[in-house]
Amino acid sequence: MAYPKNKYYNREISWLHFNERVLQEANDPSTPLLERLIFLGIYSNNQDEFFRIRVATLNRILKLQGSNYQDVNDNNPQKTLKEINLKIGVLQNEFYETYERIKKELAQENIFIVNELELNEEQGCFVKKYFREEVRQHLFPIMLDQFFNFANLRDKSIYLAIDLKVSKKQMIESYALIEIPTYRIPRFLILPDKNDNRKYIILLDDVIRYCLSDIFSIFGYDTFEAYTIKFTKDAELDIDNDVSKSFLEKISDSIKQRKRGVTVRFIYDENIPTVLLDLLVRKFNIKKKDTLKKGGKYHNFKDFMDFPLDLGADNLRYEEQAKLYTKDLSTNKRVLDSIKKEDIMLHYPYQTFQYTIDLLREASIDPAVRSIKMTIYRAAKDSRVINALINAARNGKDVTVYLELQARFDEEANIYWAGKLQEEGVKVIQNIPGYKVHCKLILIRRKENNINVYYAAIGTGNLNEITAKIYVDEHLLTANKKIVSDVNKVFHLFEAKYNQPDFECLIVSPFKTRNFFMHLIDNEIRNAKKGKPAWITIKLNNVVDDRIINKLYEASQANVKIKMIVRGICVLIPQIPGISENIEVISIVDRYLEHSRIFVFCNNNDEKYFIGSADWMQRNFDHRIEVTAPIYSKKIQADLRKILEIQLSDNVKARYLNGNIPNTYKKDENTEKIRAQIEIYKYLKEKHS
Repeated sequence: MAYPKNKYYNREISWLHFNERVLQEANDPSTPLLERLIFLGIYSNNQDEFFRIRVATLNRILKLQGSNYQDVNDNNPQKTLKEINLKIGVLQNEFYETYERIKKELAQENIFIVNELELNEEQGCFVKKYFREEVRQHLFPIMLDQFFNFANLRDKSIYLAIDLKVSKKQMIESYALIEIPTYRIPRFLILPDKNDNRKYIILLDDVIRYCLSDIFSIFGYDTFEAYTIKFTKDAELDIDNDVSKSFLEKISDSIKQRKRGVTVRFIYDENIPTVLLDLLVRKFNIKKKDTLKKGGKYHNFKDFMDFPLDLGADNLRYEEQAKLYTKDLSTNKRVLDSIKKEDIMLHYPYQTFQYTIDLLREASIDPAVRSIKMTIYRAAKDSRVINALINAARNGKDVTVYLELQARFDEEANIYWAGKLQEEGVKVIQNIPGYKVHCKLILIRRKENNINVYYAAIGTGNLNEITAKIYVDEHLLTANKKIVSDVNKVFHLFEAKYNQPDFECLIVSPFKTRNFFMHLIDNEIRNAKKGKPAWITIKLNNVVDDRIINKLYEASQANVKIKMIVRGICVLIPQIPGISENIEVISIVDRYLEHSRIFVFCNNNDEKYFIGSADWMQRNFDHRIEVTAPIYSKKIQADLRKILEIQLSDNVKARYLNGNIPNTYKKDENTEKIRAQIEIYKYLKEKHS
């Protein structure tokens, strides 16, 4: 059945609605006060990435296709860019209002964020000393009236554009740029207190403002005005097709090109003098007015993700949650023996990531283990996972790692890890032409009674000890022969690159994931038409693929009850009369990032459960290696069912995603308050610890 094109949200606007939910957390009084600053940082970081990727892509389309171009869903890039600017304007006003409100509430808690004009004499002396000892050595001013290659300015940094004057000689005026070195020095400086329970914090920007005379007075300048500016550049990689280069060389070259990308946004302090702004615009060769964005005194609020939390009373931050352990894995028993006995599901971040480290460490020293294979998409900075793999190679194991060099914004880190692993004798597979490897897999081969026995881990998120503390993900540990055989075939696919295996139970993109789920939805449609029970429960990050959305619309019209938990983009519109009345979509934004993908189909009350790495997007279906795994264990199915039930019952942090008023909180004043992430922690603690 064909549907009118206006039955879908615009993808970019839907993403902005997601970031609006993040901003809602910064506004939510139930979020601890210091944590609300963290959410402002997350919002800002998200916004930067949105411009670097999505807005940059729309600009490219507009340049290549022209202003009359429309995509398959009738979206026009020029119109979309105008909608984006309007929406972001509203959100940014709310953002600054939220920040000022939080500052006032912090002051009530005796925590003061002060600027360079508010320092007393003692604080001023401390700041001067700190500047001279810690900051000045990292500052290298650029005089704007001298030649400079401005293409090399960092788009993740902020700069002070400085108006320099000599008060006695009105005609002498010059301009300079200083990069604020937050990549070397913390953005926030806690000032000494007077034991009066008051805490004072100043931003690095204002430390530099306060000490500008230390830099420029030797040149005769005595009047300084500094205004913050920031670039956001096109971050999409242009990978060339030079067959003489290795893939590693191509990615390295593309990263260098990214640093010289086209400016898609130039934010400036709205109080900057017009003469200085015009000079900057000329110097930076900014031609499009849409690129210029007025802002406040401070930019790069993403640094607030690292705001010091050890200030004030305990109620100003989240209560520390002890990591949970599970009875399924004993500290005095081999992990592989436990997996061989039964399938085990680990639920991060509630349960400790140490189990994964233990699994890899055990495999690295077990004399019966012959090989370890693993996919890595994003690794932690000081990765214990990679250290365990290196240790396994040193112990004579055959270690193979598929390391995805195109993991966006982690390319440089992954290039480093590729070299490190290869130095230690690990076989590193770097690319499959035309595809990005996004699945999360471990495969361990062990010799038992002269027979190869396999053990596997399949996850919905990266095996990364840092993100495992804040991302909600599921990881299946299994020795099921059908599943591990298919995992082995996935690794053969990486090594063979062009031979498509025949998978028995895993659902692998780009081969059949979309069609597999469409067949399952068709099955629910058939059952509904026959009067049998028919429902679908889905949890994922993004729903964008129009073909599968149309199938969900068809299911809704057949009276299949569909409940969806979607964290991010959702272009499907629920509750449209005659189209999607039977579809309910909620989104949960809370302390942890909801990242897991879980799929449950009624199947006439013989329920089918799956977890996977793939969201329902064209790229995940057609251009990536993704893995979705069936869950056969009734015990794990019961846990997943309970977790989904708790999330669907959330009436504190859940929002409805509907057509008219998106992001409306799902409130039910007549029932007990249910905050899913707290209730899931309690459930896992009571049942498994």
